[in-house]
Amino acid sequence: MNIPNVKIKNTQVAIVQGDIADMNVDAIVNAANNELQHGGGVALAIVKKGGNIIQEESDKIGFCETGKAVITTGGNLKAKFVIHTVGPIYGEGNDAKKLKNAVLSCLNLAYNENLKSIAFPAISAGIYRFPKDRCAEIMLNTIVTYVKNKDTNLSEIYIVLYDSETFSIFEKKFKYVK
Repeated sequence: MNIPNVKIKNTQVAIVQGDIADMNVDAIVNAANNELQHGGGVALAIVKKGGNIIQEESDKIGFCETGKAVITTGGNLKAKFVIHTVGPIYGEGNDAKKLKNAVLSCLNLAYNENLKSIAFPAISAGIYRFPKDRCAEIMLNTIVTYVKNKDTNLSEIYIVLYDSETFSIFEKKFKYVK
């Protein structure tokens, strides 16, 4: 399979189509809600595969503000950790900045935890209704700018897209990544 990817400094950035809960990386990112209740979408899929320990640890944390990130173990997942971030609900204001901050919070948390690989979903592009093309632009630009301008221990950054429509949108935007 041809995986669109680019190497920036020592970090491989790639987009793949698949189930983020199956990724064999140090951490997968969960697009969570503020209360960290993982009852639908990507969050539910992660807890179903990873086990209740992920929800139990999230309950102990209790809350995550929009644009921030928190970390739990990965339970039974291949990933050692789950980084939970809260993206913006589209239309509430400052959407682009909140999405950028959510991505940066995950990258900074991965750095602080000395992680080598991370996988993101399309944050806020599901039930939070963020337009997928703008989501792709913001996420890709944020990741690329971060890798170019920071010393990072991340050698692999993936954006994992579940459906072919979203993958195609990200793939088109990925062609402009340098």
